[in-house]
Amino acid sequence: MDATTIGALIAGAAAVIGAVVAFVGKRGETAITGYSSLTNDLQEERDALRTQLAEAHALRAADQAEITRLRIEIARLGGTP
Repeated sequence: MDATTIGALIAGAAAVIGAVVAFVGKRGETAITGYSSLTNDLQEERDALRTQLAEAHALRAADQAEITRLRIEIARLGGTP
């Protein structure tokens, strides 16, 4: 083989290796994008659940205050709470 043939084979091998590297890199980029999107979705869901939990705690506190007020009123009227 002469130098031109060897050069052509090396260039062909480099092109194939470059294509494989680009393909693998694109797959990794797609996986990272998917992971990042999933992470964002989970964080949004977590924030929504925290808001719902805070609302539930506020409702429970309001209910407890009303129960206490009603017990006081029952006792004031002569009943047994």
